[in-house]
Amino acid sequence: MIDTHCHLTDPRLAGQLEAVLARAAAAGVSGMVTIGTHAADWDAALAVTAGRSGVRCALGVHPNYCHEAELADLAKLPELQKNPAVVALGEMGLDYHHDFAPRQRQAKFFEAQLQLAQELDRPVVIHCREAVADCLAMLRVVPRVTAVFHCFTGSEAEARDVFDAGHLIGFTGVVTFRNGQELRRIAAWAPADRILVETDAPYLSPEPMRKQKINEPALVVHTAAAVAAARGMDLAGLDALTTGNAMRFYRWGE
Repeated sequence: MIDTHCHLTDPRLAGQLEAVLARAAAAGVSGMVTIGTHAADWDAALAVTAGRSGVRCALGVHPNYCHEAELADLAKLPELQKNPAVVALGEMGLDYHHDFAPRQRQAKFFEAQLQLAQELDRPVVIHCREAVADCLAMLRVVPRVTAVFHCFTGSEAEARDVFDAGHLIGFTGVVTFRNGQELRRIAAWAPADRILVETDAPYLSPEPMRKQKINEPALVVHTAAAVAAARGMDLAGLDALTTGNAMRFYRWGE
């Protein structure tokens, strides 16, 4: 199984990294993608991948950090994307839930990174909160770019729009929550080739592990189990499905 989105550079995980990786392996999680969210995080994300064949990374500027960044920082990304451990640009996108950065500034960073993705022929990881329509509108300008809407928490109508546009969604532990009924309905009918599972660790521990405040890649199996149940599949089948999707989307092994 692949945890397609986690933050292994977060101090809560980085401080116990070897133990985190060992628990993931014991749970059957053989791969993970750690996310570099801003320029100061990129080298750390790359360092985590060094010597670890099961760990890859995506590098970009998160919308909630773009007020602390400069557009000039993005000039470093084309060279970094040449590293075989880097499998995508991102996470990037729009966040209308928080107000850390002005929407206009978020859009500038998102647009610039999307243009890079199209020039470099790279998949992108999208952070989108309460902004699905605007994210999709900006993605339409770069039609060759394929994206995953990570930690998707939108409506069924928004999920259909994402799928109709040719993109993927990533399910986190939110799909296991008591109030996650709509996400479970989406999981039930989502196109088989458009779904991924992730932790977003150290955030969003899934049921039945909500009391474990620091989420970690080993717990992605609980999210996968919830998606499998929604689709009427066994866990092994869902594992094979989402692992194959992750390998294709991230071009893992190319």
